[in-house]
Amino acid sequence: MLEAGVLETLLPGVHRLVAPNPSVLTGPGTNTYLLGDKRITVLDPGPDMPEHIAAIEAGIAQLGGELERIVTTHTHPDHSPGAAALQAHFSVPVIGAEIADDGHQDLSFAPTSSVSHDECFDVDGSVLRAIYTPGHVGNHFCFLHEATGTVFTGDHIMQGSTVVIIPPAGDMADYIASLRLLLDYPLQYLAPGHGTLIATPTAEIEHLIAHRQSRENKIWAALQQVKKGDLDDLVIVAYQDVDASIHPIAKLSLWAHLLKLEKESRARQTDGQWELVA
Repeated sequence: MLEAGVLETLLPGVHRLVAPNPSVLTGPGTNTYLLGDKRITVLDPGPDMPEHIAAIEAGIAQLGGELERIVTTHTHPDHSPGAAALQAHFSVPVIGAEIADDGHQDLSFAPTSSVSHDECFDVDGSVLRAIYTPGHVGNHFCFLHEATGTVFTGDHIMQGSTVVIIPPAGDMADYIASLRLLLDYPLQYLAPGHGTLIATPTAEIEHLIAHRQSRENKIWAALQQVKKGDLDDLVIVAYQDVDASIHPIAKLSLWAHLLKLEKESRARQTDGQWELVA
């Protein structure tokens, strides 16, 4: 069981702290990773909660190291806001990609430098490689710790739950392509932004791709059944295997799937009413 505020060593040079922000969307809470033992990189500082910032500072002290940089996978409010408080305390660079606000971004995020695909960082003698993985949101990056074969997935992959895709910043076609991209890397573990370490990375990624295809098939079948309908009509049919209390969240990913079908000229919408292309 994950316990907020307790520093846990997962692998050599890989340590985890869980923020005290459990919810339907964040699971047990947001994972903040401390990478390295002496020259430490904080990956995803999490929410700007005083107790979580204090736990990160205590974790750095517990390791007996010094903070070298802060890196973010993306700028949703449960992943990046803690960067400002840590930067003010330690005067270290903040690295991450920005994106236009869609109503779901951390407006306080002010990186000292951006990040690019395949960019590498020296983390206490180990390579940390940035992998551009848009889909959940357009500025999302995963990071591969090459010494342990661990990829830090942010919200690209969550343990025990599927990821919500929220258009327009989120894109289902990009998300699936980004999942496939990770299969090109030599992975040993997935370290998600929410949940526990996953020791079967290839199987997990392939399962997620298959799940998205299965859901798309259900949405296609729903369009055949409903003929023409809005998100409220379609979610009842396409997500009938999901508790109705989750339907408001499911409608976001439904919308993302429909936009993917529209780009592929397989579905179309008129005034919010969706139908298959004949």
